[in-house]
Amino acid sequence: MSDLTGFIGRLPKSELHMHIEGSLEPELMFQLAARNGLTLPYPSIAALRQAYNFTRLQDFLDLYYKGMAVLRTEEDFYDLAAAYLAKVRSQGLTHVEMFFDPQGHLERGIALGTVINGLRRALDEAKLESGISSHLIMCFLRHLDEADAQATLDLALHYKDQIIGVGLDSSEVGHPPRNFARVFKRAKEAGFRLVAHAGEEGPPDYVWEAIDILGVERIDHGIRAMEDPALVARLARDQIPLTVCPLSNLRLCVVKTMTDHPVKRMLDQGLFVTLNSDDPAYFGGYLSENYQAVQQALGFGRPEIAQMGRNGFAGSFMGAAEKASALAAFDRAAAAA
Repeated sequence: MSDLTGFIGRLPKSELHMHIEGSLEPELMFQLAARNGLTLPYPSIAALRQAYNFTRLQDFLDLYYKGMAVLRTEEDFYDLAAAYLAKVRSQGLTHVEMFFDPQGHLERGIALGTVINGLRRALDEAKLESGISSHLIMCFLRHLDEADAQATLDLALHYKDQIIGVGLDSSEVGHPPRNFARVFKRAKEAGFRLVAHAGEEGPPDYVWEAIDILGVERIDHGIRAMEDPALVARLARDQIPLTVCPLSNLRLCVVKTMTDHPVKRMLDQGLFVTLNSDDPAYFGGYLSENYQAVQQALGFGRPEIAQMGRNGFAGSFMGAAEKASALAAFDRAAAAA
């Protein structure tokens, strides 16, 4: 183990961009399918893993929604979240802001409470057993219309005490953030925190729209912002957190190789970069693997690694006292590591 690999492993970690449905490993997918009497269109776990070779976002999403079909009961959602938490606990996770896609379940007849209760039970257990703090963020699917998002928000208001924020995900190209201006305005008025996927496959204009029209506090991905110097200056000036997911960008061919990834240039230009796993079961790596990938490809040293790790806590939706405590703990750990 290299010194930097050990350093990465010893750091406390916060994850701000992960889709819990995207942590569904093939083994668990087969297990849940059997539990629910479903037959998957793959003869084996190996064949399913082979299907994880994507060339674009839409190819991934097609498989992502097929895999989601095995999630039926509260116990299924509990098992899904518990498996993710067990994995990342061993990598130093101490805080997670977990995305979930309610519309992908509601359209299958799964009640919102079933989803939330299962996820929340696993998160509450992780808090008691390991001290992992957490928030839930529900994402609107941008390939569906705003009316569908509004209906989902209606349901979510009954669970306001269990959901801290709303986001925007799914197929980016052709679905600009401005299409969801009214539902985001209403969500903000209801007290939800706001985030949105923008600037992954979509153009820099989508990042501008997410900030200025939707009013988001964080940009998920945002790597194509680097194509627009004025946008880079705005992001640096306002220190808007960017939840970057390097292995995801590589697997979806948003970048050709990890050495092409702009994350080092983003840091060099003063952007507020955090590292995250996105859909770790599908993209070949959880939190530590994302840190290791950019360190090895781009030559990051301890200062850059520590800065991105610290940003994960500074950019979170923790309360002020909890955030201050987490940042102090991170600083102690980084100094000792």
